[in-house]
Parts: sequence; structure tokens; C-alpha cells
Amino acid sequence: MKKILLACSSGMSTSLLVTKMQQYVKSIGDEAEIWAVGQDQAKAEMAKADVVLIGPQMSFLKSELQKEADKYDVKVDVIDMVAYGMADGKKVYEQALRLMGENQ
Repeated sequence: MKKILLACSSGMSTSLLVTKMQQYVKSIGDEAEIWAVGQDQAKAEMAKADVVLIGPQMSFLKSELQKEADKYDVKVDVIDMVAYGMADGKKVYEQALRLMGENQ
């Protein structure tokens, strides 16, 4: 099962996106564990994830988070700003799959 961690400033703005992603995953018959946390919890949670996607407002933290994620062989990327703003679960899920090296 794919494990996708979303992180934003407080974890609140990504909660809708998590719901939209879960709905999309279910609609295509895939399985994924998707959850959101605030930036203060991101480092502690990333060991459980296959990939970490961060909100655009946290883009300045990407390199710092990637250094921590390298310990667990986890990739970090910034969520596409348009997909984030529109809570486009399909696009963000596909971004996560690409980051994991999976074809969608």
C-alpha cells in the first residue's frame, strides 16, 4: 500500500485535499494511506511515508525536509500550486505516484 504524507503550515489546509485524494484513489480501485500533518510534525511522520508532499506555503522548507527524508529514502516535493488551490485530488495523487516512480 502506498503511504502519502501531506504537510502544510498547520495541517488544516491539506485535510480537504486528503479527502479528495482518498475519494479519487477509491474511485480507481487503488489503495493508499494518505494523511496530513502540520509542519512541526512532518519530520516525525515521514519515516512512515513513501513520499512527502508539502503545501506551496512551505516550499522554503523543501531542502531541509528532504535532508531528513533522505534518512528514510523518502522523496519530498512541493504540491503543484494550482492542484493545491483547487484541491485536485487526482492531480496531487498522480504527482505522488510520479515521485514514487510509478506510472499512472
